[in-house]
Amino acid sequence: MKDRLKKISAVLRGLSDASLWVAGFGLVAMTAIVAYQVYMRFIVNSSPAWTESGSIMIMSWFIFLGAAVGVRENFHMGFDVLLYFLPPAGKPWLRAISDVAILAFAAGMVFYGGELALRGWSVRIPVLGLPQTFTYLPIVISGALMCLFSLERILLRAAGENVDDIEADATMTAD
Repeated sequence: MKDRLKKISAVLRGLSDASLWVAGFGLVAMTAIVAYQVYMRFIVNSSPAWTESGSIMIMSWFIFLGAAVGVRENFHMGFDVLLYFLPPAGKPWLRAISDVAILAFAAGMVFYGGELALRGWSVRIPVLGLPQTFTYLPIVISGALMCLFSLERILLRAAGENVDDIEADATMTAD
């Protein structure tokens, strides 16, 4: 079972890396679009209508993808304050509770974001010509990735793998 989990974990690591690259590309693309908008507005005096909507949509994609990667890399919000006071044996339990809470929240993102995405399919964004679904799709995709990544951590921890940052815990208690 551990070997299968490690193989799945390697695939999820690749998915996380790909998400991070897409998010990084989105950040660069949004920056270029905003720079183009500023140039067109203040130099040419003719601002394109699509630049604001396009950059906001791209921003939502890279923010949500980055949040999903943060769950896999354990950079999400958690119960870190309590980790200072718990004995070492209690820290994995608290982290597991955090992962379950993230899994539940992410499942809600998939469910409710999916409802929004389905409702927006017939509505078009005027300046982009895209279905409004593209505005809500990052919520669904990010939620699905967060579910996968938090479930990965839960299963690896249950299989006895070290998914927690033990070195950081040692420096917290030593301070």
